[in-house]
Amino acid sequence: MNETLLVEGRAAFANVVEAVGPLVAAFLAFQFFWLKLPRKEVVDVLIGTAMASVGLLLFLVGMEIGFLPFGRAIGTSFGALNQPVFFVVAGAVLGFLTAWGEPAVRVLADQVEEASNGSIHKSMVLSAICIGVALCVGLGIVRILVGIPLLYLLAPGYLLVIAMMWRSDQEFVAIAVDAGGVATGPLANTFLLALAMGASVSMGDQDPIAHGLGLVALISLAPIISVMTLGFLVRGTKDRE
Repeated sequence: MNETLLVEGRAAFANVVEAVGPLVAAFLAFQFFWLKLPRKEVVDVLIGTAMASVGLLLFLVGMEIGFLPFGRAIGTSFGALNQPVFFVVAGAVLGFLTAWGEPAVRVLADQVEEASNGSIHKSMVLSAICIGVALCVGLGIVRILVGIPLLYLLAPGYLLVIAMMWRSDQEFVAIAVDAGGVATGPLANTFLLALAMGASVSMGDQDPIAHGLGLVALISLAPIISVMTLGFLVRGTKDRE
């Protein structure tokens, strides 16, 4: 365990330096040539960046030694149960909980409530995204169990998105498109993707690359549809009033 923690810690540290280093260098260059911020503000930015880097390091290490093996083990176990209905329902529940805990989803919900002056409550946005992710994770499990080609799901899904955009209010279109990005955060890209890979491997006769991967594409599509659907419901409520 200690050896694994050390190896994953080194890899995560290199990734954090690679990700944060250029941003720090860019900030210092802007500070030197253009910004000229007071020393205290520069120190605050650097301290905040260091704290965020430490948090990111711990998060990445935790993902590698916790969520990835956990998700893969659950997917393998569920796939071996030969109870497809239970697997689909369990996958949808795990999708909902994963989106509920995604930090970026909560940030977006807070920003939407702030930008709309409270007219679009963050709980509505959060619930719409989580429900959309849950449904698409369940659909992704069905795809793995049945062997449906990914294109058969994505093409109709994006055609539906385009059709809904023509009828949706512009503010909900903007929120929906951003929701598709934030839903595919680190939790979805580790736990749910590992879940799908484990399920695909457990099927035995499937290519895990062709069938295990692709779930994140469905997850990114789900909130776009669910948030625009929320917009239709909000507009219908206002019209009745």
